[in-house]
Amino acid sequence: MEQIITRDKNFYKTFFPLLIVIGLQYLAGLTVNLVDNIMLGAYSELSLAGATIVNQIQFMLQQLVAGIGMGVAVLGAQYWGKGEVDPIRRIASVGLTFALVAGFLFFITTVTMPSYALRLFTDDKAVIAEGITYLRLMCWTFILFSISNTLVHCLQSVETAFIGTLMSVSTIIINSILNYCFIYGNFGAPELGIVGAGIATLVSRTIELVIIIAYILCVDKKLKMKVSHLLSFDMTFLKDFFRVSVPLVISGGLWGVAQAAQLSILGHIDATVIAANSIANMVFVIFAVLGIASASASSVTIGKTIGSGRLDLVRPYARTLQFTYLIIGLLAGAGIFFCREFIVNFYSITGETRELALQFLIILSITTVGTCYEYPVASGIIAGGGDTKYPAIVENTFMWLFIIPSAFLSAFVFEFSPVVTFCFLKIDQLLKCIPNGIRCNRYKWVRQLTKPD
Repeated sequence: MEQIITRDKNFYKTFFPLLIVIGLQYLAGLTVNLVDNIMLGAYSELSLAGATIVNQIQFMLQQLVAGIGMGVAVLGAQYWGKGEVDPIRRIASVGLTFALVAGFLFFITTVTMPSYALRLFTDDKAVIAEGITYLRLMCWTFILFSISNTLVHCLQSVETAFIGTLMSVSTIIINSILNYCFIYGNFGAPELGIVGAGIATLVSRTIELVIIIAYILCVDKKLKMKVSHLLSFDMTFLKDFFRVSVPLVISGGLWGVAQAAQLSILGHIDATVIAANSIANMVFVIFAVLGIASASASSVTIGKTIGSGRLDLVRPYARTLQFTYLIIGLLAGAGIFFCREFIVNFYSITGETRELALQFLIILSITTVGTCYEYPVASGIIAGGGDTKYPAIVENTFMWLFIIPSAFLSAFVFEFSPVVTFCFLKIDQLLKCIPNGIRCNRYKWVRQLTKPD
């Protein structure tokens, strides 16, 4: 056991506090989405459908901005380990600029051609009309989210993650109260339906941005950033940032498209399949939240270690992390399996949808073990070590050369059952464990990204 688990106390002081705080942040974000779905679904099925297709656009932007933010976090963590703060401020300004460009492009596209953007996901005119109403408010959140999310990743690189949790918790409270007021017209507020949901989200995102900027400028003692740092664009680290972030941004963009393609495959089978998949995936992300959060916590832990020059600790840290991922995965899979019926019983659905959701969850209880291992290995250990090309290549190779084609053939050519098609969509979570495990334990991903003094 001594060969698997490190006894270095710095590892536990860095990784587990980050894991808990980032995990809570992700869980709070999921709760926001769950509250929105429940409240809009209770108001109108059409409103829920309209908001859902708009959220697909939001999801694609999130993937792009996450790639930019990860680039800031990976580079920043190595400089943090090296004890240099000024480069982190400069890298953050570069990342912030590109995140703003991404948010602005999505804003302009959805403002000037909203119907064309929404037609990518549905041909239903009523749903598109409802979505356009929602999008008129949501488009402003694209810019706000791009700024706040990049700044959160910047703070994570210096082991300050609780502010992201504070932001998410504030969003839950504010969003829930405003949704209750403006969707249904409670407490004397007008009944606005989907417009009310848009107002609630816009206000929540605005307050999120105010919180993160106020913290960075007035409270944070690590980076000591000023307004001039946020507004500057330093070319010194542009090449380094491109080398680290571009693979992550491309991968994130393609991943967003792939998720839309998967939804389209399931959506063309049957409406029951859409509902069952929605329920199963919501349960999955709640139980797998620590596995997903492990990637961000690991990238900072490994990056900081390499930046500090303690390359002798990388191997024991990587082994300990892999062992931790397996434990988290087994617990998450067991939680899904044993709680599946209890959770599904909360939904008012037909017997057919219920049975399908339960079958999907049995599959996920197995593949989640793989997800909690392969994802943080690639996007946490390997990317945090400086090799961001590998996770981009392996993720999209499996997705576009195996998952999407096999699921398409299963659904539309061979006409297999929805359960078999669902297996094809999720089997990569187990298959990717093999190349990721091999790559991780060869340690060819360890790279010094920092510039010489």
